[in-house]
This record gives sequence, C-alpha cells and structure tokens, in this order.
Amino acid sequence: MKTVSLSGSLRENVGKKDARKHRKDGDFPGVIYGGKEQVHFVTNEKEFKKLFNVAAVYLINLKIDGKEYQTIVQDVQYHPVTDRILHADFLEILPEKPVVIAVPVKPEGVPTGVLKGGKFIIKIRKVKVKALAKDLPDYIIVKTDDLDIGDSIKVMDLKNDNITFLDPPSTVLVGVRTARAVVEEVPGAPGAAEAGAAEAEAGKEKEGEKEKK
Repeated sequence: MKTVSLSGSLRENVGKKDARKHRKDGDFPGVIYGGKEQVHFVTNEKEFKKLFNVAAVYLINLKIDGKEYQTIVQDVQYHPVTDRILHADFLEILPEKPVVIAVPVKPEGVPTGVLKGGKFIIKIRKVKVKALAKDLPDYIIVKTDDLDIGDSIKVMDLKNDNITFLDPPSTVLVGVRTARAVVEEVPGAPGAAEAGAAEAEAGKEKEGEKEKK
C-alpha cells in the first residue's frame, strides 16, 4: 500500500472551544490511537481532503511537531450541512500488529455476459480485510472476464494468503444479470397483432354484456 505524508501540530488544549478556533482557521482536530498513548493534534483540512480525492486507501505518515507516526484513517466526521470536517480518527500502525481496514474493490476485464447483452453490476465497492501493514494492497483486484449472465464473484472467491477477508463469504462483490428490455407495442411489431386481437375480443365481450343488461 502506498504511503503519503501529512503534517500537523499538537493541540495545546482539548475542548470544543479550541476545536472551533482551529476549524475557523482552516484546520480540524484529530487523534492518533492504537500506540502507546493517544496523540491529539490539528491538521489542515484542504491538505487532508486532497488525500481523499482518490479511490485508493493510503498509509498516512503523520509528522507532528518533529515526530512521525505511520497511520491509517479509521473515521472522519463531517458537518451535516457544510460538509466541513469536524474530526478524524487515525490508527497508528505497528509493524507486528495486523490492522482492519476497508479496501476498494477494482474490477478488471470485460465480462462475457456483458458481450452477450447482460448488465454488469457492482454490489459493494469495498471489502473489509485484516492484514499486516506491509501486506495491505491499494485495491482488491477482481477479474471479471469469465463472468457470464447469471454469474457473480463472492468474497469466498477471493484468494490472498496474506489477507483475511472479514465480510461474510457469501457476500456478492460483482455480477452480471440479464438486462431487462422494455418492449413497446408498435404496429407491425412481434406480438402487436395478437395483443390487438385480444383487446378487440375483450371489447366485444363487454359490449355483449351491456346489451344483455
């Protein structure tokens, strides 16, 4: 998994008033946990958001007041109206300790079923995995060339000796289904004559019932 860098500074005070001040200045508060101690800091919102303009998940090398921490983002809280970042949680990565993280699914290839007129569907875009940091991939590659109409790829079909997949084995990742065609009844179209005859017959029956009454 690729590593990117982000800088920050330690928070002198931990509280709502202090957090609001930092957000006003274009920063937001965060916390690093999972190591020997929690580290409360602030970092620039614009610089942080640049890291999330891509689909891949990165290891983040956080540089805070001269000390470095290798981390991954565990949670980001956004303001419900402005979409500004309110807070972020970072998990410190230790070389000998496995981590749990959601990794994007990346389909590759053109399914056979699509060439036959089927529709390719992606059911989930990320899978939860457990692995050492050195074994974490940027993506989970899913080969789709052999998928015919009605076929799917599930979590149980994924193979990687260095990764444990945590989603239920029967969870469908991608598949190909029959494309539902909408048939319009137009003059001369197959089935139009039969449909017209049926409607005419139904009309005659209704007229007959009215005359009897």
